[in-house]
Amino acid sequence: MFRFLLGCLCLFGLFACGEQVSTREGARILLLGDSMFAANTATNEGVADVIENTFGQEVVDRSVPGARYFHGLPISGAAGLNLPAQFRASDWNVIIVNGGGNDFLFGCGCGKCDGVLDRLISSDGRQGAIPAFVAKLRKTGAQVVYAGYLRNPGTTTMIKACGPAGNELDRRLGELDKLVPGMIFLPMSGLVPYGDLSYHQIDRIHPSRKGSREIGLTIARVIEPMLNEGPSAQSR
Repeated sequence: MFRFLLGCLCLFGLFACGEQVSTREGARILLLGDSMFAANTATNEGVADVIENTFGQEVVDRSVPGARYFHGLPISGAAGLNLPAQFRASDWNVIIVNGGGNDFLFGCGCGKCDGVLDRLISSDGRQGAIPAFVAKLRKTGAQVVYAGYLRNPGTTTMIKACGPAGNELDRRLGELDKLVPGMIFLPMSGLVPYGDLSYHQIDRIHPSRKGSREIGLTIARVIEPMLNEGPSAQSR
């Protein structure tokens, strides 16, 4: 029942909260991912909005609530619930990505997730859906920033059981960072102060407006020097 209710929430978000897919001419920043990015876009206070306001240039936001790597349904997958299907090639300078959490939630119920984790990314960071997707993005010449997930330190949440898998995902993404020139892993695990509830919505899963703002500002600090560079192909 828990997974069913969360699935309904994600599908509602797919139709109510996501930005319309577009191919804006001249946009240099692309954002792909799930509800950590898509939250608060309905009020123009999502992560993409923060980055747009910081630099005064458009961000194409294709993030969709509930998106995951292993999503087999063709119609909703093409609409962005299959995370890699969100990508459209263009002359991007920077591509910002998050994802993997919904694969834990819907793929293994945040329980025994070793198999799902290995399918996402191997222990050494070399194999899996995430390294393959990052390699595809890097082949366009864009620099890639892969953002980790917020945590809820000192609080109880419905997805607390996902914590160990999330920590291991962060570690493996750190290994991928070492292997791929032009890709940066940006963890968000230390962003929320201990016991602070203001970074999340009442569900303690999705970022609040404050949470989206802090995520966006954290990403903006990392990508600022990238925006002064052209596509980097295989160098960082």
